[in-house]
Amino acid sequence: MENTEQHFSRFAVYIVPGDHEHELAAFGAQWLGWDINHGRLTNFLTVLDLPAPIQKITETPHRYGFHGTIKPPFRLAEGKHFADLHNAFLAITRAQRPLSLGRLKLEKLGSFLALTPEVPTAELSAFSAEFVTHLDEFRAPPTEAETAKRKSAGLTPRQEELLARWGYPYVFDTFKFHMTLTGPLSEPDLAQTQAALAPVVAPLLQEPVRIQEVCLVGEDHTGRFHTLTRAKIGA
Repeated sequence: MENTEQHFSRFAVYIVPGDHEHELAAFGAQWLGWDINHGRLTNFLTVLDLPAPIQKITETPHRYGFHGTIKPPFRLAEGKHFADLHNAFLAITRAQRPLSLGRLKLEKLGSFLALTPEVPTAELSAFSAEFVTHLDEFRAPPTEAETAKRKSAGLTPRQEELLARWGYPYVFDTFKFHMTLTGPLSEPDLAQTQAALAPVVAPLLQEPVRIQEVCLVGEDHTGRFHTLTRAKIGA
C-alpha cells in the first residue's frame, strides 16, 4: 500500500467497463489509446472521416482512460494513507446496490463528445454522492491554481459553492454522468466527429448497461490513470 502512494499522485472513483463487458471496454481503450484496466497503451481504432488525427481528437481524455466519474480525482490529505482510503472505498461499495445506467447515447456536452445515459436517474446521482461525501476526509484541498482553472470555465454561483466545499463544481445536483470521448473541439469538428463516430458506437448502445462494479483508480507520474481496485457493489 505504501508503494501505491509513491507511484500515484491522485486517486478517484470511476465506473470503468471491465473485461466481462468486452465490447464496450475494448472500444474505449482503442478509441482513447489507453487501457485503464491494464495500464497500457493500445493501438487506436481506425475511424474514417474524422476531421483530425484521432490522437489529436482524444488528447485530453486519453490519459484518464474510458470511464465515468463517480468521485473526481484528488490528492490525499495530509496524514491520510492509501490503505485507509482503500478500506473506506470498499466499505462504501459494499453498502451500495447495483444499478442500471439504462441505454447510452452519443451526446455533445458543450464542446466535447461523450456517452451519456439516455435517461439520467436520481439513483446514479445518489450513488455518486455517497462516495463524494464519505471519502471527502481523504481529499486534500485543491491548489489556488486548480481552483482558478475551474473558475475560468465560467461557473454558476451554485457550482462555485460546490467547488469551495467539495473541491469540484459538478457534484450532487450538478452531477451529470458521462464517459468522455473527445477533448474540446470547434463546432464543425465536433459535428464531423460525431457523424464519423455514430456508426462505430451504434452496436454498443443497443442494450442497457448494468453497473455491478466500481473502481478505485490512481494517476501515475505521466498523468495516466490506472485501475487499482475493482470492487463488486454490494459484495
